[in-house]
Amino acid sequence: MITDAAARPPLRAWGEAWRLLAAAGMGVLLWLITAAQLPVGAAGPRVDWLTTGDPLLALACLIALLWRRRFPVVITIAVILASTASVLAAGASLLALCSLATRRRPAETVVAAVLSVVTAVLIADLYPQRETPGPLWLLISLPTLMVGIVVAVGAAIGARREEVRSLRERVESAEREQAARAAEARIMERHRIAREMHDVLAHRVSLVAMQAGVLGHRPDLPADQVAELARGIADGSHQALEELRDVLGVLRAGPEGLEPPQPSLADLPALVADARALGLDVTLTTTIPGEPPDAIARTVYRVVQEGLTNAGKHAPGASVAVTVEGEAGDGVWATIRDSGAARTVEGPPASGFGLLGLSERVGLAGGELDHHAEPGGGFVLAARLPWPVREGSE
Repeated sequence: MITDAAARPPLRAWGEAWRLLAAAGMGVLLWLITAAQLPVGAAGPRVDWLTTGDPLLALACLIALLWRRRFPVVITIAVILASTASVLAAGASLLALCSLATRRRPAETVVAAVLSVVTAVLIADLYPQRETPGPLWLLISLPTLMVGIVVAVGAAIGARREEVRSLRERVESAEREQAARAAEARIMERHRIAREMHDVLAHRVSLVAMQAGVLGHRPDLPADQVAELARGIADGSHQALEELRDVLGVLRAGPEGLEPPQPSLADLPALVADARALGLDVTLTTTIPGEPPDAIARTVYRVVQEGLTNAGKHAPGASVAVTVEGEAGDGVWATIRDSGAARTVEGPPASGFGLLGLSERVGLAGGELDHHAEPGGGFVLAARLPWPVREGSE
């Protein structure tokens, strides 16, 4: 059961005012009917009470209704009991009963409703009348009908308030979930951008840094080799800028923009050729019958790219063997093995996220990544990726 404070929205001044005015109007109507039923020339304490005490007691009841939400049961019972001595307070009594019924607590409502019917029967003999009151069943039926209508209206209002509160909570919950999904999407997008920037640019920038390191380490190089390395640095920097422009263009294009062509196994020879042109001793061996899925081929390319980048960074002068093999049904194996650094050259600073991002990429493709140093020197980067058999391929 929900709490009364949660189910009842706060009333504005105008909302409270028209409720009290309606209760006062109903009480005035009953008071006028009662006054019209007085015998001609009637006098005495009861008639004096009708003109003085009855209105004052009703006014006190209307003022007490201002606290009916804070003390619903106490105020309702007090107003109902007060209505036994004030016809004008009958409207306040019905408003208090309706307000109590909105709480949707049957025990409280039934007690107050029965008490309202009893007070309505008792007040019938409060003032003298020109005509004899009707039979008892009529005196009971009319108040019972009125009280039943008031209780039904109050219960309906309470149910509506609970429904509105429930809908509001659902909306707030949906907004919180949407905000959480948006935050998660932003985090995933940041990771995707970081991974894409690393995959596209780290390889190129690392090779440029390696060439610059050779120039700084070998001041005795002939002029033609210096010029060749300088051209390689310029070309590599230009290509890095072009690739950066492509990545930024995709990010600016948004979800509906076209992505640049993604690499595949057919681009491996060009990747190895670029590494050779920049001074790496690389051999490539591929035994892949057929075409694996695009996602698998693209992941293999990224594995080889990361392996060549790491070899250029951490193993200058080493010989690097790249092996890509596999077939449909067995999977694809990509292995990059270097023989270890042949010379000491200060390389570019490591980001520390290359292998971490690559491991995530391979894992998303359903594969496994392994990287370790060899006992006799050198480093091995190996990945195994699934290559399911397509239906109808046999």
